[in-house]
Amino acid sequence: MSANFDSPVQTQMAVPHFRTPSRIQGVKPTGRRRVFVQTESGCVLGMELDRTDNVHMVKRRLQIALNVPIEDSSLTFGDTVLTNDLSAIRNDSPLLLTRNVLHRSSSTPCLSPREIQQKDRSGPVEILGHSSCFIRIKQLVDEVVNGMGIGIEPALVKSGLGGAYYFKNSRGESVAIVKPTDEEPFAPNNPKGFVGKALGQPGLKRSVRVGETGFREVAAYLLDYDHFANVPPTALVKITHSIFNVNNMIQRTKKHFSKIASFQQFMEHDFDASDHGTSSFPVSAVHRIGILDVRIFNTDRHAGNLLVRKLKNADGNRFSEVELIPIDHGLCLPENLEDPYFEWVHWAQASIPFSEDELEYIEKLDPYHDSEMLKTELPMIREACLRVLILSTVFLKEAASYGLCLAEIGEMMSREFKRGEEEPSELEVLCMDARRIVADKEAEMTVLPPKVEAEEDGFQFEIEYDDPAFDFAFGQNPFSRPEVVDEETEGGYSGNPKAGHNGYVVNSLSGYRSVNEPMPAGACFVKLGDMNEEQWGLFLESFKDLVVEALCKRKMIAMGHRQRLRLGTSCQF
Repeated sequence: MSANFDSPVQTQMAVPHFRTPSRIQGVKPTGRRRVFVQTESGCVLGMELDRTDNVHMVKRRLQIALNVPIEDSSLTFGDTVLTNDLSAIRNDSPLLLTRNVLHRSSSTPCLSPREIQQKDRSGPVEILGHSSCFIRIKQLVDEVVNGMGIGIEPALVKSGLGGAYYFKNSRGESVAIVKPTDEEPFAPNNPKGFVGKALGQPGLKRSVRVGETGFREVAAYLLDYDHFANVPPTALVKITHSIFNVNNMIQRTKKHFSKIASFQQFMEHDFDASDHGTSSFPVSAVHRIGILDVRIFNTDRHAGNLLVRKLKNADGNRFSEVELIPIDHGLCLPENLEDPYFEWVHWAQASIPFSEDELEYIEKLDPYHDSEMLKTELPMIREACLRVLILSTVFLKEAASYGLCLAEIGEMMSREFKRGEEEPSELEVLCMDARRIVADKEAEMTVLPPKVEAEEDGFQFEIEYDDPAFDFAFGQNPFSRPEVVDEETEGGYSGNPKAGHNGYVVNSLSGYRSVNEPMPAGACFVKLGDMNEEQWGLFLESFKDLVVEALCKRKMIAMGHRQRLRLGTSCQF
């Protein structure tokens, strides 16, 4: 019988933790790990792994439960397709089961009565991760479970494009916002009609995949050390409830659905930044949120996801200050450099220099430690996203050390539209130059012939050859040919950038286009995930040198401008 990923049984059932039988009766297996397997349609299955389990054995158990042919499915962990070894899988990790070949069937998978009657023995809310930062989340989970236990129903959040739900405590107060990964915009079970893609495909942003915004919300919280930017406590959870949406009328006859979701503390607030003048926003609050946004390369910092809460005076009646609360970080840490969106870049506060405390905080940031921390806490995160984190943090540290303010840093990261065309940002140009250096060095190593030493009694001579096809053998770099980004290849860059009249040229695998051909909006000028470790190390080294050189030039220009201003004003009578 063909596999049917959309059947009511597999999408609705809260499948229990599959247990691996002991190899020897009476001997307790060791090295147990629990994972959560999510199908493209949003079904979540809890499974226990033994040390001796491999991918084939896991898929065999999934075949029993879902009637999924082993040869027609793939199991992925982050950006890795698992082939056999499971040693890299950590406890509580979410895996994604995808179809290699799409099968359609109107029948229900054949499950034995014992399998149909199985129930999920886990609690209604389980935190995926064990960070010490989740202490507050654990308290909120207890409050939500108590509320669910006495029948208090959560409520769907009406705003936004994705599915989000207010979960309440025993007093009926909203204490958490839950966003299932399969209800994101374009995801299979989106409750607001924005469907059409499977989990793992490009989403609202081409560099952020459907179903992967949830762990980015958690990453932003984990990276907000010492609650510096005031990000609400957030964790990834497996949660079961009947309110969750499934886009199938037959499936809705079931009572409960288990889903992987982001779980964030609900923050009381008075309005968002779009409903309030920015002049009253504290400089330190704007700076701290901006520092976070730069680090995580936030592509969606608009006024609607900056909550504003009034702070009362000592008399408790009026308020003189406000507190800013940043939320909705699902579109941060893209896989490629995109055009970030920083609402604060035009605010007056962003043009004020950083304070000593802020500079000290920036100086202590360690992007390599951050990368390793996220690998531990969110092992499904893609390597390309971690490279974006490292790159943007390195840039922030260098720019701040040279005296740039937040607005200047944001402007260097943002693209401009000239003559109706999108051009790469200053940061992207530096990255393109760094990639050119990497390509040139590799070309020197692979293309140039070994140097021939003249013999004592011999002589050297130059070979004259008119065929340009053989020029590469004598030092010309074959990778320096101008190329442009192509939509079908997602615009990876690995060549020598040269600016044309209407656009910038970058790498394309589908042929060459004119330098003057305009770039498509939202195009990717720079990719970081396609480099191996050696290339990435060389790229970072070159990037740092280029950034320092660019910042030195910028500083000299600024000093010259200030000098001209002083000379001009001194001559006035």
